[in-house]
Amino acid sequence: MPLRRRAATVLAAATALTALTAPAALAAAPPAGLYGSGDPTYDGVWRQSYALLALHTAGVVPAASATGWLTGQQCADGGFPSYRADTATPCAPKAEDTNATGIAVQALAALGGQDAAVGKATAWLKKVQNADGGWSYNPGGPSDPDSTAVVLGAFAATGTAPQDVRTAGGKSPYDALRGFQSGCAAKTADRGAFTYPMNGKKAVNAKATADAVRASQGAGFVVRPAGSDVAADAPACTGAATVADPYAALAPKASGLAGAAWLAAQLTAGGGHLTALTPGADKPTPDYGTTADAVVALAAGGQRSAATSAYTWLAANSATWAHGNPAALAQLILAAGATGADPRSAGGANLVQQLTNLGPAPASAKPSPSPTATQEQHQKSTSGSSLGTWLIVGVIFVASIGFGILLSSRKRRQG
Repeated sequence: MPLRRRAATVLAAATALTALTAPAALAAAPPAGLYGSGDPTYDGVWRQSYALLALHTAGVVPAASATGWLTGQQCADGGFPSYRADTATPCAPKAEDTNATGIAVQALAALGGQDAAVGKATAWLKKVQNADGGWSYNPGGPSDPDSTAVVLGAFAATGTAPQDVRTAGGKSPYDALRGFQSGCAAKTADRGAFTYPMNGKKAVNAKATADAVRASQGAGFVVRPAGSDVAADAPACTGAATVADPYAALAPKASGLAGAAWLAAQLTAGGGHLTALTPGADKPTPDYGTTADAVVALAAGGQRSAATSAYTWLAANSATWAHGNPAALAQLILAAGATGADPRSAGGANLVQQLTNLGPAPASAKPSPSPTATQEQHQKSTSGSSLGTWLIVGVIFVASIGFGILLSSRKRRQG
């Protein structure tokens, strides 16, 4: 399963373990203005943008240093890398990527007052668009659905209709996304799902499906609750070889609904969440991050009941996974916002306050509610077990560190 988002989760777990077991003098101070204390090498721009987006939707005005940290990462040509340790040194073009740039655009557009940075970034994204209408992680590679979805959301956030972002040959991002969707030629259980290209083959992938479903609805990472519950539906396949595949002719929103039907079925089969086989495991375990992505994707398409059901599971079960991880907490906050839930009381936890605590003090914020007796009891009952939990996480991290680094970027999966 994809990307820097997985690596960020593993690295955050290691950071939390270090904070609990190492002397304070050995802990490296995070760059000023950055959310989280983990190594930002692979996910600095990603997690900062995610955090700023989530806090903005929750009514928190971030500190100027937080926004300044993000804008300071931008390269002279408009693109963003995963992280620039020395912003005085010009960027290496190969270090820039569409994912960091796409999510940075969404964050800066939401915050406002950053028109120059946003304009340069979107111009860079348009310049590196592939001939099929999509984007790769790094410019020059083949398009993939996740990168295409992040960039599509960036244009949507700036008020540009994604279907208008076309190549010289007339291809739009939706044309690229449609090429990854499984149609009537696929197994019945895979129809509607989106695939991810790997080693020359396309494999059905829940993460790719969630991203593509959201993007097919013209949405970025911020989605507001749907007013009604729209049924997710997929076209019928006749089985006749002479009949054209109806999936190939789907309009973007209909394509997204077909993908949403597949996602909803996977959530039901998983007991309200998605699963993944992690390194060293004998059986699938809950995939919290992709479940959060699925919540936002389903909400974007109007599948409010399915989205709410999955978010309810997340609110009750994701506390350990999100602990101390800015990107994970941001995902949960945005999932809450997509379903109309209150991220300040998610399963007895205040996600907004947790994320706020991981960065510079905000310029202003909505007041956090006083903890209820139930919350206080929960905090007391869990405080004693937190060290043991994170020691276990640390053991897992050590066992899978090599694999985590391999998953640190989509670029490496495509190579």
